[in-house]
Amino acid sequence: MPQRIGFISTRFAGTDGVSLESAKWARVLWDLRHRSYWYGGRLDRDPGVSFCVPEAHFAFPENQWINERIWGRTHRSPLVSRRIRDLAEYLKETIYSFVKQYDVDILIVQNALTIPMHVPLGVALAEYLAETHQPCIAHHHDFYWERQRFSVNAIPDYLDSAFPPRNYDMQHVVINMAAIEELSWRKGIPAVLLPNVFDFENPPSVTDDDYAHDVRESLGLNPDDIMILQPTRIVPRKGIEHALKLVQMLNNPRCKLVISHEAGDEGHEYHAMLAEMASDMGVDLLFVSTRVSERRHLDADGNKVYTLWDLYPHANLITYPSLYEGFGNAFLEAVYFKIPVVLNRYSIYTRDIEPKGFVAPVMEGFVTSRIVNEVRRLLDDDDYRQSVIDHNYRIAARFYSYSVLRRGLRTLITNITGLD
Repeated sequence: MPQRIGFISTRFAGTDGVSLESAKWARVLWDLRHRSYWYGGRLDRDPGVSFCVPEAHFAFPENQWINERIWGRTHRSPLVSRRIRDLAEYLKETIYSFVKQYDVDILIVQNALTIPMHVPLGVALAEYLAETHQPCIAHHHDFYWERQRFSVNAIPDYLDSAFPPRNYDMQHVVINMAAIEELSWRKGIPAVLLPNVFDFENPPSVTDDDYAHDVRESLGLNPDDIMILQPTRIVPRKGIEHALKLVQMLNNPRCKLVISHEAGDEGHEYHAMLAEMASDMGVDLLFVSTRVSERRHLDADGNKVYTLWDLYPHANLITYPSLYEGFGNAFLEAVYFKIPVVLNRYSIYTRDIEPKGFVAPVMEGFVTSRIVNEVRRLLDDDDYRQSVIDHNYRIAARFYSYSVLRRGLRTLITNITGLD
C-alpha cells in the first residue's frame, strides 16, 4: 500500500553522504509507489514537496551558540538548558506542521537522531515521537561516540534520551556491523543493517560529455598526466598524507594528486600541512575545490565549475587512505566508475566490505613498496586493470546495488506498518 514518507534531517542539499543516500532511498521508495516529502534547515528538493525550517540547520546561529557552550566542557548553565528547550519546542511544533501539511504516514529521520550536530532538533524529534508514536525509521550514519570532538560534553542527559531515543516503535537502520553491536551494547536497541548503495544495475554512461570533456585541461593537467584523484574533504581522518607518500614513491613526474573538496568544518591547519608536505616531497598537488561544486555552472570569472562525477571518468586512480569511515562511499563510487582504487584498511572496510571479495591494493596504515608495485601494475597493465575493475563491479552489483536497498526498505515498511 503506498505510503506518504516524510524525510527529516538538518539538511538535504549538496553532496554530503546523508543527502546522497536519502535521495537514493527516495528514488527506491518511488519505485515501490511511495511518495516522499522533505523537512530540513536547508533543502534542494522540489519546493512542492519541501518544508524548509532554517532553524533546523546545524549552522543556524542559535544552534551554533548552543554548540559553543556544550562541547569540550562538562557543565552547562541554566541559560543554555533553557535555550535548548526553547528551540526544541519551536522545532517540535514545525514537525507537527510538516506532518499535518503533507499528511505524512511514516517518518524517516536521517542522522538527526544519531550525531548531535543539532541537539534541539534531536530533542524535538524524540519528544514528538514519544507523544505521537508515529511510525518512524531512524537511519543512522555516524554516532556521536564515533567522533572524538563529542567525547567531552555538557549534555549526557540529552545524548542518552535522544541520540537515539529508546523508542521501541521505531525501526533503527545502521550502515555497518560495528554500529549494530555498539547500539545494542550502549542503548539496548536492535538495528537492521542496510549498507550504502549505488545504481550498479545501470552502469555510468561512457558517451562523450560536451560539458566535461575538458576537465583535465581546466584543472591544469597535461594530456599525458596520470590523474590520481582524492575525492574527499580535507580532514585528518581521510589520511591524505598517505596519498602524498604513494605519489612520492611512484617517482613519476606524470603523477598528479588532485583533491576535489575543501577543508570543511574542521579547520584549515591540515590543508596547510598537506601543502607544505607536498612541497617538501616534490609532489605535484592540486587543490581544485573552487572548480568542483554540487552542480555545473560558470564562476564569476566565466570558468566552468564541475561536479565530482565529472571528475571520476578522467581519473586514472582513486586514493582512499582513510583512517576511519562509517562506510565508504568513495570506494563504491570508484568501483561504479570502473576506476582502480588504493585504500587503507580502515575497520569498517576490513569487517564489512573486504570479505565480499573485492580486489584492491590495501595498506595497513602506511605505504609500502608492495603497495607501490601493485599500483604501478594497475596503471601500466591494461588487461590486469580491466580484469580488476570488472571483478569489483560484479561484486558491488551483488551486494551494494539498488536491489539490496529495495528489499530492505520493503521489509522495514512492512514491519512498521503491518502492510505489504
